Amino acid sequence: MNATVLKFGGSSFRHTEDYHRVAGHIADRLATGEGKIVAVVSAMSGITDNLKEVMLNVNKKASPSNVDAALATGEMISACCLEAAISRLRIPVMSLNGYSLGIRTNSDFGRASIESVDPKQIMAALLEHDVIVAAGAQAIDQSGRLTFLGRNSSDLTAIVIASMLGEHACEIYSDVPGVYTADPYLVPGAQLIPELAYQTILQMSLHGAKVLHHRGVHYAEKHRVSIICKSLTSDGAITGTIVSGHGNARSVTVARDSPVFSCASLEECDSLCALLARHDINVLRLEDSHGVRVCIVSDIDFAQRLVSLADIGPVFIGLSNVVTELDSSGLLVHLVGDYDGAISLVRQIHEQMYPAVVSVPFGASV
Repeated sequence: MNATVLKFGGSSFRHTEDYHRVAGHIADRLATGEGKIVAVVSAMSGITDNLKEVMLNVNKKASPSNVDAALATGEMISACCLEAAISRLRIPVMSLNGYSLGIRTNSDFGRASIESVDPKQIMAALLEHDVIVAAGAQAIDQSGRLTFLGRNSSDLTAIVIASMLGEHACEIYSDVPGVYTADPYLVPGAQLIPELAYQTILQMSLHGAKVLHHRGVHYAEKHRVSIICKSLTSDGAITGTIVSGHGNARSVTVARDSPVFSCASLEECDSLCALLARHDINVLRLEDSHGVRVCIVSDIDFAQRLVSLADIGPVFIGLSNVVTELDSSGLLVHLVGDYDGAISLVRQIHEQMYPAVVSVPFGASV
């Protein structure tokens, strides 16, 4: 079926009027000849954190399945609001959530993994409607319980749906038009990268770059779905980066507040690293005069729960900030305790990488 898959992140919905802005963009796309559109949405900015706080205030030991069901409502609200905004324009539209998306996962609540997909329900809905609004970051397990795919994982939902429908591209909208050589909000001279290979952006995402979710990138590479990074502005959509099989660039990333655990022995460290590796969680193993330590860089909430449930005894010793230099020769990682110090280091490294770049504040006109 000919359908265009668009994903709108939480930064697209900072205010209720933003739903009308996105609805207008979708209406314009249909008016220019798009056949059908599937719009995947994230929760409004800040909602997921608020929902988690409410749940833990009610019960600090709420079951993981209970928490997943609560967190999923953030994306459901966004889907309902965007459906309402689109229907106001008299466009045939329907919203779907995790119960009806046709995506099945395991029961690793907090960051479930996809096991199977079935496009029949989405395709049937598209036959009757011009637009389907899909709640991102959620699915159901084999028992029919809602599962959460992880923080910021609506990218993964959109890419899975594109693959399900036989589409070879997926458009991802965020508050920046694409992937930069560093976070443009932190590094004024960061450069937009026009094209990137899957493996390059995968490493960037695993080490703190926030534009694309690393599991979404991995799924896109496996199923050959190109990712088109865009930003929706008052002047229309801006395309910044295309992620496919080609492209490379030097970059520097920072992962803030990464938890660090101390291990009593090399064997304990091996067991912890093996546990996290089985769940595709990015970790740094550190052996120096301070002893044997493990720093968790990705999927932090889920990883911390795995550690707490494991029959091993690492001790949490604090948070650090991981600064990573990436280029064709590999990775160079720095741990910096102070966040301001980490940002200073990121800027120094970027200036060394791109010394000829004239620094222009992100968002400023030139």
